[in-house]
Amino acid sequence: MSYDPVKVFAENTRRRRTALAWTQERLALAAKLDRTYIGAIERQERNITLRSAQRIAAALNANLWELLVPNA
Repeated sequence: MSYDPVKVFAENTRRRRTALAWTQERLALAAKLDRTYIGAIERQERNITLRSAQRIAAALNANLWELLVPNA
């Protein structure tokens, strides 16, 4: 099995967001990103930039590296 950072980031973002009982819209507001962008990231349809990834991590009160670790 190979490591897919897009898939891992998407899964970890969704897992942390739902653990907080946040909607995609709530995360988008906290990260100052568009809700459709958050949805596309979680569906692995977008190749996220490091800046956006950092904004999402900060909004989720996580370190960026934590969202890139499989099964975190």
